[in-house]
Amino acid sequence: MTSTTLSPYRIEVTQARAFNSEWIKFRSLRSTWYSFGIALLVAIGLGVLFSALRGRDLHSHGFIGPDFDPVEISLRGMMLAQLAVGVLGVLFVTGEYSTGMIRASLSAIPKRVPVFTSKVAVFGVATFLIATVASLIAFLGGQAALSSYHFGVSLSSPGAVRAVFGGGLYLLLVGLLAVGLGFAIRNTGGAIAALFGLMLVLPILGEALPSSWQMHVNKYLPMNAGSSIMTSTHHPDLLSPWAGIGVFALYAVAALTVGLVVLRHRDA
Repeated sequence: MTSTTLSPYRIEVTQARAFNSEWIKFRSLRSTWYSFGIALLVAIGLGVLFSALRGRDLHSHGFIGPDFDPVEISLRGMMLAQLAVGVLGVLFVTGEYSTGMIRASLSAIPKRVPVFTSKVAVFGVATFLIATVASLIAFLGGQAALSSYHFGVSLSSPGAVRAVFGGGLYLLLVGLLAVGLGFAIRNTGGAIAALFGLMLVLPILGEALPSSWQMHVNKYLPMNAGSSIMTSTHHPDLLSPWAGIGVFALYAVAALTVGLVVLRHRDA
């Protein structure tokens, strides 16, 4: 007969330990580094490429239209980088559901709110830092390309710092929207489809609306509202930069709220 001796020591579950656990899982995933690498490459590479092409085109025509925004041009790569960030946000959540690891996570941390807040915090902090760096490098590289044709601007230009910071904020909110959808839907394909539907399909459908409706509806759609912060000039068809990012933040908060409710009230 064998006897089992229980350890007299109990490890208290704290928010800090939950955060550290999620950080270990996050940095251990290959998809994390692949997705961030693709996002950096796309944001910077396309930003420089678009700037060089637009600069050459303007130089050859010798005419600058009233809608020319050198800051926006250098940050256009962020619009494609959002796909990589969004997919990563979904996978960070649904990957645990598909493998069943979520049960182990919730067994180790019975209270589900710390698991949720830790995932959101880890993903949010990492995404914002990397996205802001990508936005800054894309801006500097793009303006260097435009400067070769004498169209570039500096960070001291009106709206430039806000747009660069806004690029990181925009990708952060895309990622948080994806995390919220991941918790709410719990299926990788379904959550990615919902994310791309909100971000990419809704603007297309909006263009099909009667023109009298478009001006009242399109500017409140997620991508249209959020992307206005990455411009240095105000477009009349869009919300102001901070109002737009505020509307986009509401979409992310709504998705996270639904995701938290589902996590707390449904079995894993």
